[in-house]
Amino acid sequence: MAGALLALPGLLLRSWASGYIHKDTVLAVDGPFAQLRHPLYVGSFFVGLGLVLAAGRWVLLPAYLALFVLVYGRTLRHEEAELDRRFGSVHAEYRRRVPAFLPLPGRGWASSEGGTFKLRLYLRNREWEAPVGVAAGFGLLALKMALT
Repeated sequence: MAGALLALPGLLLRSWASGYIHKDTVLAVDGPFAQLRHPLYVGSFFVGLGLVLAAGRWVLLPAYLALFVLVYGRTLRHEEAELDRRFGSVHAEYRRRVPAFLPLPGRGWASSEGGTFKLRLYLRNREWEAPVGVAAGFGLLALKMALT
């Protein structure tokens, strides 16, 4: 249950962020992107952490953390370079002003440019697949628990 309580905010953050992403055409700076440059990755981190906690195997924690840093570290560097190439000084200014993973204390979560969450973007970005995958993961853990 504790793992699910940790994973749920991660899923909500991912869902919220996906409603602001116009992939490859507009730099997302509203909603959670006004506070974090990578809210999808932060959400994924908490989802994964929740699954590790639910599994109840503490040996998985260092493996998860190492794998997360390895995979998302490379992805992040590639994505930042691509956004720099695509959006130039606009992305450089955004990168200067908005932290990558930890929101600054005292800053509200309101959109900086007045954009709003769009369900059509959430659906187009196929973010509904994340809760389905997480439910499957927790379902497998519940099945394992029931069988042992």
